[in-house]
Amino acid sequence: MHKRPLKKLLCAVVAAVGLGAGLNASAADPLKVGFVYIGPIGDHGWTYQHEQGRKELAAKFGDRITTNYVENVPEGADAERVIRNMAKDKYDLIFTTSFGYMNPTLKVAKQFPKVIFEHATGYKQDKNLGTYLARTYEGRYVGGFLAAKMTKTKKIGYVASFPIPEVIRDINAIQLALNKYNPGTEIKVVWVNSWFDPGKEADAANALIDQGVDVVFQHTDSPAPIQAAERRGVYAVGYASDMAHFGPKAVLTSIVNDWGPHYIQATQSVLDHNWKSQDYWGGLKEGTVKLPISDLVPAAVKGEAEQIIADIESGAFHPFTGPIKDQTGVEKIPAGASASNAELASMNYYVEGMKAEIPK
Repeated sequence: MHKRPLKKLLCAVVAAVGLGAGLNASAADPLKVGFVYIGPIGDHGWTYQHEQGRKELAAKFGDRITTNYVENVPEGADAERVIRNMAKDKYDLIFTTSFGYMNPTLKVAKQFPKVIFEHATGYKQDKNLGTYLARTYEGRYVGGFLAAKMTKTKKIGYVASFPIPEVIRDINAIQLALNKYNPGTEIKVVWVNSWFDPGKEADAANALIDQGVDVVFQHTDSPAPIQAAERRGVYAVGYASDMAHFGPKAVLTSIVNDWGPHYIQATQSVLDHNWKSQDYWGGLKEGTVKLPISDLVPAAVKGEAEQIIADIESGAFHPFTGPIKDQTGVEKIPAGASASNAELASMNYYVEGMKAEIPK
């Protein structure tokens, strides 16, 4: 990741007398809500979408709350320090927005039991620590369907960040769609070991295209893979925010995250003194995941994709419905069953059809 100096807490909403109060606040104080970001806000990508959610939250509650953020916070000791400083500064509710913040958030939460914490994409909860994530695998499945219909080489590329369950299950969702709609289509994976490194991301995308890939997916934060696809004349699927303007001739769709509704719901529950620790998963049905489909996609294919989306939203279809085997042929999900949230959260295997290996 490109590391910039940590910025001080920014963008405070005007503090005024509010109607609600958090665990640290008196009844006359606005609720203090903090956000910790892994990357720069910029104008696209993972951190940008969380910042849009923060802005939506601030607009919703006005002077009942104040919101601040720190961007470019590396995972590890720096994250723990930033999170602890927020807790010391009597923040009532703190959102930490990267998988690698999980243990630092848990550690600080135990030290500050009167502060409420919510951690994005993790799986560890406590009395004052909840988790939340987007069912991006739903969008990946639809993206996999589009790739299956649009590929000519039967080679799909994936610019991957880290081999954690979130990334692995998203790759699997694409492969499951490929298995169904264009059997024999292969996913080639390049790991960049970073959430945000435009140079590495571009190199990875170009390496994949050099291997014959004609649809590029990414699980990273910069538009570099999209831009590489645009330059090289292949298709791409964006991630986190709508990437179409970076590759108008390349982007079939983007898996867009909308965090605002969850931030509003969580903050409202704190204001109402009824917040409870939970493991929240939001997907297409909840609007946490959105899929703007490009006109590059033929009308008939777009119609099929929209039907898949409708079936996922209604519950008629779950991408991880058995029988599903891993790449060695071992059954992981039996026929008729669908993967539970716990199974999805701990997914550490590739499904049948994957030829790549997960890094150890």
